[in-house]
Amino acid sequence: MKQYNNLYKTAALGIGLALSIGILPSCNKGFLDVPEQGKQQSTIFWKTADDATAGVNAIYGNLRSWENTAFPAIAIESTGSDDADKGSTASDASFFLQFDQFTIDPDQGNISGFWNGQYRNINYTNQVLDNIPGITMDENLKARYLAEAKFVRAFSYFRLVRAFGGVPLRLHVPKDANTDYNLPRASVAEVYAQIEKDLNEAAVVLPASYTATTDIGRATKGAALTLHAKVAMYLKKWTDVMTYTNTVMGMGYSLLPNYEKVFRIENENSVESIFEIQCALLPNNKDASNSQYSQVQGVRGITGGGWGFNVPSANLAAAYETGDPRRDATIIFRGETTPSGDFIPATGDNPMYNQKSYVPFSLFVPNFNEGAQQNVRMLRYSDVLLMNAEAANELNNSGQAISSLEQVRLRAREGNTAILPKVTTTDQVEMRKAIYRERRVEFAMEFDRYFDVIRQGRGTEVFGPKGWKAGRNEVWPIPQTEIDLSGGVLTQNPGF
Repeated sequence: MKQYNNLYKTAALGIGLALSIGILPSCNKGFLDVPEQGKQQSTIFWKTADDATAGVNAIYGNLRSWENTAFPAIAIESTGSDDADKGSTASDASFFLQFDQFTIDPDQGNISGFWNGQYRNINYTNQVLDNIPGITMDENLKARYLAEAKFVRAFSYFRLVRAFGGVPLRLHVPKDANTDYNLPRASVAEVYAQIEKDLNEAAVVLPASYTATTDIGRATKGAALTLHAKVAMYLKKWTDVMTYTNTVMGMGYSLLPNYEKVFRIENENSVESIFEIQCALLPNNKDASNSQYSQVQGVRGITGGGWGFNVPSANLAAAYETGDPRRDATIIFRGETTPSGDFIPATGDNPMYNQKSYVPFSLFVPNFNEGAQQNVRMLRYSDVLLMNAEAANELNNSGQAISSLEQVRLRAREGNTAILPKVTTTDQVEMRKAIYRERRVEFAMEFDRYFDVIRQGRGTEVFGPKGWKAGRNEVWPIPQTEIDLSGGVLTQNPGF
């Protein structure tokens, strides 16, 4: 029997996926309120502008799936860092310890889950990119839909390449089992080149903002440029990082005055937000209210809380400068009362929980996932400022580095001039350390720390005590199921 890699095993292959795209229940923020499951038939799909809209909306809906935001994403993008511990109880989901201690095997299910989640995103985007060009519809809207799909495809490949290294590049819906299904791994350079190509093309077309409130949350020009800056940062293309971040810094984004409020529901898609995964709780559409991002991280043992996984570590709690308000805005401590008025009992399974994923307990609706309405902040304006600062420092522009770094620290002070003194060093090494430290506390528990440390070349220094080994743990293993199904066409990463 011919073997092929199982890139899309959690969704139908080929044209059949049109059905899945047509019916995928999605979360509501206007454009994401799509029909309930079973209402759209594949036989009539990809014919009209409405089909194109439904297909694009399904892309966004899939982003908040279990694989993209819950256990698989936490395992791959958070657990290995020094910011987070497993949480919950000692015996619950003990596999997380394998990620935390770098003893993971290639056949662990969450590795496959993350891999398949990203390729499902890519499959949905490829369905749009392959089918919408043939639909008769407004040409400007068509171009925008294609640009939105390219942004999400780039976003998914970025998550894949930093997690696994080189991966198969699937840029079209597979049609021929002899040539299209069983793709080998592309090189890291080839994957990044495709990401940059998609982002360049998306940025040309996407609007800076949307006039219709029902379109808020879609990918924008700022999102494409910011993600491109991040990609360039990983590639150490510092001039490109400066170019992209300088452009975004002139597009009208700004920092909210209160850091803690950035992560509250009332400030979703705020002036600081560049891209968020859109989620919601719809009383009449439980299928569309299925985000578990907050549920799996919520305070354990409290009605309206959650399962208590991915909790802040003692290492993170000790990393903040004295008086930094971001510590209390990031960490829920046992025995405290949250700014939203929820009292957290002093005793319980874990001493700390992630406040960035927290939803006030009063918003819990029985029979729905706790915190289903919480958006996931993926790209924030403070990231643009700190990328700008890092690039400026690497290009020996200390004045610009100081200026951009200070904007982030100024907001963090929240008017208290007695804390977080301005960083004024012009020494490149010392400024680099200051920026690395600032990135950690600014983006703690936001699924960035692990890969930040690796791209900075500090894996052994920071993660070595946990078992991290250079030459092996820069990437996670390729799922063994994918290698087996490929008949050996896919190769494993060294050391696994």
